[in-house]
Amino acid sequence: MGKFLTEFKEFAVKGNAVDMAVGVIIGGAFGKIVTSLVDDIIMPPIGWLIGGVNFSDLKVTLPAEKIAGAIEMKSATINYGNFIQTLIDFIIIALCIFLMIKGINKLVRKPEPEKPAAPAEPSDEVKLLTEIRDELKKK
Repeated sequence: MGKFLTEFKEFAVKGNAVDMAVGVIIGGAFGKIVTSLVDDIIMPPIGWLIGGVNFSDLKVTLPAEKIAGAIEMKSATINYGNFIQTLIDFIIIALCIFLMIKGINKLVRKPEPEKPAAPAEPSDEVKLLTEIRDELKKK
């Protein structure tokens, strides 16, 4: 049991687990912000532009059925407007996350190290002196 607790402690305290937990918490809070952005700021003008239609209210009601002539089933609905709203939410959330990650990467990105310049070709005088030195070493 002690080894299990030690391994769990190592896992829980490791950077990856803590980073993941922080990411989930911030992601949940960010999701609320984006949902409010969509519901309160983006969708009202879109609804106004299309004639006051609220996407969430769009649905197709299927006909009700009577079973054995006595019990009437509730009408089922296909809530395609809610699906459209959820799809718009997703697209806006994905765009916001993309822009956020792009901004973070720009801040975090380290400049590429400059390649060292190739050494300059030695002048004719230096070449001549090098040859003379090499000849003297041989003697």
